[in-house]
Amino acid sequence: MAKMIGPIYAMWLRQIKRYTRSKSRMIGSFAQPILFLLAFGFGFGPIYQKAGGGDYIQFLAPGIVAMSILFTSMFTGIEVIWDRRFGFLKETLVAPVSRVQIMIGRTLGGATVAVAQGFVVMIITLFLGFKITNLWYIPFAILFMFLIAVLFTALGTAIASKLEDMQAFPLIMNFLIMPIFFLSGALFPLEGLPKSIEIFTKINPLTYGVNGLRQALDGVVNAGIMYNLTVVIISTVIVGLVGSYLFSKIEI
Repeated sequence: MAKMIGPIYAMWLRQIKRYTRSKSRMIGSFAQPILFLLAFGFGFGPIYQKAGGGDYIQFLAPGIVAMSILFTSMFTGIEVIWDRRFGFLKETLVAPVSRVQIMIGRTLGGATVAVAQGFVVMIITLFLGFKITNLWYIPFAILFMFLIAVLFTALGTAIASKLEDMQAFPLIMNFLIMPIFFLSGALFPLEGLPKSIEIFTKINPLTYGVNGLRQALDGVVNAGIMYNLTVVIISTVIVGLVGSYLFSKIEI
């Protein structure tokens, strides 16, 4: 057991250290969530309230927390391309350690960083008027944050495993991230959408992550939250397995 956990822990710790060493990256990663909170929260808040939706900050905040986790998680994949270009990945892969263990460690490390950032963004939302309805349901929120982070860290790593061009990665990521984010219900309710768009929202795993996170932070734990949790867990397992397979096939 120790032989299996040791390499995973080492990769997890390495990922966290790489992120925390870059102060500018840490500070810059909060700019976009704060911008969305201020621009959308106070810009569309009065319109949302007049339409009978209630407090828009209360609706928006969980979506922005999920957004910060999504972006941080996905872009950790570029480190695979970076490491491969400068030879660091070769040093890692030739070690007497399973590539699956390396993949798990990298994924958990990136997910830990993303969840930590999500917590900071959540604290910021509290100062902007968001209210957590019931603190007893915080564990559900943490679970959804962690699953979202693992899911999209694994997805980012899986995509990076098939790429060698660092410039192509951000383009592909933006092509994926923007539809995933905007059609997840993070910024607006999903009721009444055209059928073609509604289909995409239903196959979008972030939709269920945002719904579950919103239900947990609003204190509404019911059958719906368990359904969302099940879908996110299944999506995470599938993407994790695919990511592990692709990472194990990297040529160095």
